[in-house]
Amino acid sequence: MYTFKKEERLCNKKLIDGLFHNGSSFLCYPYKASWMFTDGEQQSPVQIVFSVAKKRYKRAVDRNLVKRRMREAYRLNKQAQLYDVLSGAGKKMVLSISYIGKEISPYDFFEKRMLKLLIQLAGEASK
Repeated sequence: MYTFKKEERLCNKKLIDGLFHNGSSFLCYPYKASWMFTDGEQQSPVQIVFSVAKKRYKRAVDRNLVKRRMREAYRLNKQAQLYDVLSGAGKKMVLSISYIGKEISPYDFFEKRMLKLLIQLAGEASK
């Protein structure tokens, strides 16, 4: 329930390209979410990729810190906010969450905003 396994990570190049060309997106500062429903055979309800711009954060340790905080906030809140809604609707999606913030905030801020993003995404998915 509170795991983040390999099956949940989005690694397929064709799916990533399709996500950015055909998917929908919205902004929930400091995140930008791009998502698309899929018909493919995937084991988990959501496959996700996290990204942080190298242009904004030059040092790899800063990018990795932000990605770790994003993954942790997602891992702890995905089941209650997103997976239950998608399973009830019988849908599967691919998702990209990009960090567009200007500074590295404490983890509490990351978690609050991730919760808001997942609730908004669940609302989009239930339409």
